[in-house]
Amino acid sequence: MDDERPDVLTIGRLAHRTGLPVRTLRFWSDEGAVPPVGRSAGGYRLYDAESVARVELVRTLRELGLGLDDVCRVLSGRTTVAAVADTHVAALDAQIRSLKVSRAVLSTVAKRGSTVEETALMNRLARLSAAERKQIIDEFKEEVFGGLDDPRLLDRMRAFSIELPDDPTPEQVDAWIELAELVRDPGFRARLRTWMELNTPIPGQSRPPGASIWWARQIVQTVTEVRKGGVAPEGPAAAEVLSELFGDADRAAVLRSLEAGIEAGAEHYRRLVARVRGQNASPDATEELEWLARALRAADQT
Repeated sequence: MDDERPDVLTIGRLAHRTGLPVRTLRFWSDEGAVPPVGRSAGGYRLYDAESVARVELVRTLRELGLGLDDVCRVLSGRTTVAAVADTHVAALDAQIRSLKVSRAVLSTVAKRGSTVEETALMNRLARLSAAERKQIIDEFKEEVFGGLDDPRLLDRMRAFSIELPDDPTPEQVDAWIELAELVRDPGFRARLRTWMELNTPIPGQSRPPGASIWWARQIVQTVTEVRKGGVAPEGPAAAEVLSELFGDADRAAVLRSLEAGIEAGAEHYRRLVARVRGQNASPDATEELEWLARALRAADQT
């Protein structure tokens, strides 16, 4: 075949027509993706106009991330672009999920200024399987809530779950890392258990005073409003708020429950759970709860 014919292209001219390096075309040719249509008298590869179109197709598929083996299978008719694309989409989805996790871990590391050891731990926590995450939460629930004789609490705990979705946002991964570290902390578990015991009724008795603080958001809303009004926790107006909220309940018991919850970090825990679930958590009520504790202490001293 005459390599001087205008309808025949040497690999150099093919490279010029397509804008690709000769070494790339030679590699694709060796792998069978763009085979030559013939050889010159000197043994050089020759291509034609259809080769130009084939190069463009190979380039498109490669830019979409398909491996050269898959490209060759498509071009040989052993599979279709659609079938390969479907498989590749699944692989890309997995890669994207992994990259999101990596991004979240690195973002947390940068934010905390973590050590190498802390980084390794966070990475392990972020990449736990769903079953491993469930085991951590189940062990936490058993240690904190197990054996508490409160039907309402037990119903709540049976329905309680913390599940990281298959395709979490970086914010959810970040929240899960922090939550997993928290619920695995023996100190946190002990503090939360103490708080729960203060909120659990003794068989045959009514619910302890103060237990409703953490489940009834209207208490927090009331305190938010009086704080906005400039009411000081040590003043007479605060005493009226306490009477409205708790009536003649045992204020000392209310304060013990409230202080135990604050010390345990129950509000932070609640917000982390909401973030992992992708829910819009109600505003952080820590300042309102601390105001309420100050008001109860002040009332106790009068």
